[in-house]
Amino acid sequence: MGTSFLLIYNKIKILLWFIAWTSLNSCNSQQPYDISNCYSSQTSPGSRYTCNSTHDTCKTFLVYRSNHNFQTISQISNLFNKTTNEVLHINNLTSSSQILKQGKEVLIPIECTCSGQLYQAKLTYKVLDNTQTFSSIACEVFEGLLKYFTLSNENQSQGNNEPKVGDELYVPLRCACSQNFSKSVIKYFVTYPLIEGDTFDKLMKKFGFSLEDFFEANQLQTYSSIFPMTVVLIPLQNENGSIKILDVPDSPSPPPDFLPINPFETQGSSTQASNLYIAGPIIGFFLFITLVASGFYMKKLKQTDVAIVDSFNPTNSTTLWSPIRTSTTSCLSPDFLVGLKYCLLNYHIEEIEKATKFFSDVNKIGEVVYKGLINDIEVMIKRLRFEETSEVIDLHSRINHVNIVNLIGVCYGEGDLVSWSYLVFELPKNGCLRDCLLDPCNTLDWYRRTQIVFDIATCLYYLHYCSFPSYAHMNVNSRNIFVTENWRGKLADVGGVSNNVLHGSVSQKVDIFAFGVVLLELISGREKCEGKLIKDCVGFLMGEGSEGGGCFEGLRSFVDPNLKDYSLPEALCLCFLAKDCLKDDPMLRPTMDDIMKVLAKMV
Repeated sequence: MGTSFLLIYNKIKILLWFIAWTSLNSCNSQQPYDISNCYSSQTSPGSRYTCNSTHDTCKTFLVYRSNHNFQTISQISNLFNKTTNEVLHINNLTSSSQILKQGKEVLIPIECTCSGQLYQAKLTYKVLDNTQTFSSIACEVFEGLLKYFTLSNENQSQGNNEPKVGDELYVPLRCACSQNFSKSVIKYFVTYPLIEGDTFDKLMKKFGFSLEDFFEANQLQTYSSIFPMTVVLIPLQNENGSIKILDVPDSPSPPPDFLPINPFETQGSSTQASNLYIAGPIIGFFLFITLVASGFYMKKLKQTDVAIVDSFNPTNSTTLWSPIRTSTTSCLSPDFLVGLKYCLLNYHIEEIEKATKFFSDVNKIGEVVYKGLINDIEVMIKRLRFEETSEVIDLHSRINHVNIVNLIGVCYGEGDLVSWSYLVFELPKNGCLRDCLLDPCNTLDWYRRTQIVFDIATCLYYLHYCSFPSYAHMNVNSRNIFVTENWRGKLADVGGVSNNVLHGSVSQKVDIFAFGVVLLELISGREKCEGKLIKDCVGFLMGEGSEGGGCFEGLRSFVDPNLKDYSLPEALCLCFLAKDCLKDDPMLRPTMDDIMKVLAKMV
């Protein structure tokens, strides 16, 4: 009896060992997808691809995109220590010196080897200047083909210091071999760095793989998501002895319902529209000449008869127009500015001082922002350094959205040791959102709050996706959101917008986090809750402190007591949305596109 039991036990043990060995061997070529981006210091499966044997060596490819530093095949080939001929041949190109379109995807042949149970394509890189860091080299020069902490760890001879000019760094790029993949027809795993806009559908059209193979190669489930600034493996067959990347046009623009911008209507055929675009620069040039000539002409008239200038003052007594000009010593001529910057008004420093009561603390509404009264209309006046002014004006001339606080005019200060300028913005009647929420008599009902949420979301969507180049606000908060007379939301301090091509998706995720905080403030009416920041007060969503009441009971105590009538399901939905926006890992936060899809069903 005992012998039979022992025999059965040994057979089961051998069977289990065989199953485990088979599973391990079959999964050898599958690599887990790492959702953290290149800049993350988080170590997780997929940060580096693993292998089991030094025999796991293969020839494969990676994808690199041309950029302003590496814009020819010659430059890209040198970066990867390849001859120009082999890169040209693989990519069906003929010229090694031709300037490639920014973002052009180039296939780079590599040898992927197994070393220390890690797959890697071995490369060296010589540091070119003192501004380069491990982070910039990994995530910008090599576009996230390895994570920055991998580069740092592999070059420990540098200590904890950043590399110096002339240092030669060891660069182990991510790669993997497909020898043991379940489908023998798959010959290559191509290392592909994801960017904003990459989707499963777009990748399938580019490379022609099956979604099932893609999920298996990257150990993904059917409900999984992929994120920009991460890396995936593209499983490809070797059809006709070559592989290629097909050109896939960008996705169509979102429907106009999501973009409440000032309308621009065209009529006639597409040919007429093309003529309009061609004629635009010509008309603009002649308009510019006309405006400059008019400026000189008006200046001459003013010297002879001031009344003529006054005749241009609109009859409306509430207008912000002022005939007083700024200093003629300014290198940015006000006449020139009026002509080019959508008719900005120009104010004298004396008008600004009078409007703000000489910048009194009573009129101060921000660190360098004052409210003022010009011709009986309330305005916001922001002080900036002279050199920053043109950047903000240029930005406001590029953007066009009803939910952005309007820039009205400019004043160039004079006589200061530090040259200050002042920008004049509209001041929406109901003030900033934070003050509205603090007012015990506020009339911000649930409908108005959800409308303000939608207004700010559409504004951020516009900045992230519909402006060119795309922008991130980087300073979204309830004190930078203003409420109009009819209770619509407007975003201010857009002059602080940053545009960073290399870090664009990361900076946009900063906006997402801030938007989540604003969401919670609108629901609760508070900046803090029980001494904690508002973002740390949504534990009830996970059942914390519910004592049997569930998350609905926690939500009821969280909601602003001034809200007498609100939708509990909508409030819960917004809380969960805010919770996702506040995730520690930026790449796990939703995009403004995701947020808009949720909010569009509520407003």
